[in-house]
Order: sequence, then structure tokens, then C-alpha cells
Amino acid sequence: MENILYVLGGLVLLVLGGEFLVRASVGLSFKLNISKMVIGLTVVSFATSAPELLVSVNAAINNSPAIAINNVIGSNIANIGLVLGITAIIGPLAVNNTFYKLTWPSLMFFSLLIYLFLWTDMTLARWEGILLILGLIVFLIILIRSARKNKDEIDIEDVDAIAGTISYAKIFLWLVLGGAALYFGSEFLVDGAKEIARSLDVSEGVISITMIAIGTSVPELAASVIAAAKKEKAISLGNLIGSNIFNIASVLGLTSIITEIPVIEPQILSRDIFWMLGFAFILYPFAYVPKKFGIDRYEGILLFLAYAFFIYTVF
Repeated sequence: MENILYVLGGLVLLVLGGEFLVRASVGLSFKLNISKMVIGLTVVSFATSAPELLVSVNAAINNSPAIAINNVIGSNIANIGLVLGITAIIGPLAVNNTFYKLTWPSLMFFSLLIYLFLWTDMTLARWEGILLILGLIVFLIILIRSARKNKDEIDIEDVDAIAGTISYAKIFLWLVLGGAALYFGSEFLVDGAKEIARSLDVSEGVISITMIAIGTSVPELAASVIAAAKKEKAISLGNLIGSNIFNIASVLGLTSIITEIPVIEPQILSRDIFWMLGFAFILYPFAYVPKKFGIDRYEGILLFLAYAFFIYTVF
């Protein structure tokens, strides 16, 4: 019971810390006169990946590399199977041209790259982490240029309200509170997850790819369901794919630069990563058939059922 409370408390702190960090980052970016579009594509994406980053860094430093890797793999699977699946069931999703030309190919590139890095020597080395970060920078430059060319609108909730009233003192307070919540949240979550794994006699990787991954996807799921239920613009496919790319490139990239991550649980490469690749790959045919520029309700049901089957196979 105590370990479950640790995990739940850790997740709550991670959600609060992520929210504080997003608000502080957006406020600071506006103070520095960075455009709304650039903030949406870079600052917010990075800030929303902060919980996964803190969990992975904490796990890798505390000798739990399976949690560090499967936190990202599981989060990417949950973002598509669980979050996107449920959102599409509530209401069909629109797909824009950028998905076909840039975001989906980039997601497949980063997903295959991380598989290649892990498969070659069973370790995510420091130089591979540097390559992932450089790849992310190139992707963001291309994405920003594409958004400017297509005049894409970037939607950030309450961004103008945040920018108009925020002071530097408040930004500093939010950064301190967000950083502290993320730090302690990651400590509680990793410690609790390790103890639960021991008590259930399952591997840390299993707990990480299910419980922790679903937990860190809860904010995206809540935002998507609320938006879909209100018949507002639901979270876009592009945003979820962007989150998955950030998870691979920034979370695993930065974690492996801080400390190299070995693969100690064989099912990561024999099973889990293939599920991640499969969920990423299936998005393209789903967005193309039966009609282009959309993911329908029945496709959402298929994604959700596939995710449920994945959880079943893990246990």
C-alpha cells in the first residue's frame, strides 16, 4: 500500500511540476519576444516531456536502466494506443499535410534509430545521445520553417492570459516549484515502482512500460478527452507525434549523455520496442485509408484494443 501511495504521489507531483514548468517556460518566452509558433513547437513540447525526462534520468542514475528505457517506449505506445485511440473513439481526428511529409517520417526515423542504437551493442552510449539531440535540433528547424511556410496555427491553452499577467518573480517561483515537484515526483515514482516490481515478482521494465507509462500519459489523455467531449479541436495527431519524437530524442538523448543506459532486460529488444515501432507505423495507413486526412472512430477502437492486448502480453 505504501509503495502504491509513493507511485501515486510521484505521478501527482510530476503532473503539477510539468504544469508549472510549461507556464513558466511560456511566460519567459513571451517576455523574451519569442513567437507563439516557436513556443508551441519547441518550448511547450520540451516542457511537457520534463516528467519523462526526470523519471528516466533518476532511474538511470539509480541503477534502474530498464525503467529509463521502458518509460519512454511505454509512453510512446500509450500516447498512440491509449490516448489517440480513446480520442478518436470520442470523435474522428483530422490529419494535415505536415503529418505525411514531415512528422510521421520523422517519428519512424527516430524510432528505428533508437532500435538500431540499442540493438548494436545493448547500450545507449553518450555519443548516440548527442546524435539524438542533434537530430532533434534539425527536426525542429525544419518543422518551424514548414509551419511558417504553411502559416500553421499553434494552439496553447490560455497562453495569452499567462503572458499578459505574469511577472519575472512569478516565473522564477513557478520554475522553482516545478523543478522541485519534478525532482521529488521522479524520486517517489522510481522508488515506489521498484518496490512494487519486487513485491509482485515482476521486472522493473514491466512496471515501467505499464504503470509508469500510463501515469505519465494521463495529462495528455485528460486534455484530449475533455477537448473531444466539448467538440473542440481535440489534441492533434501532430502534437502527439511531436511528443513521441521528443520522448525519444530529448529524454533518451539527454539521459544517455548524463549516464550511458545499458539494456539489462532482453524483452525490451525482443518485444517492447517492436510494439512501439508497430504503433508508429500503423498511423500512416490509418491516416490514408479509407479516406485521406483523417483517423476514424473504428480505427480508434482498433488502436485501443491493440493497446489492451499489448498490456495483456506484458503481464
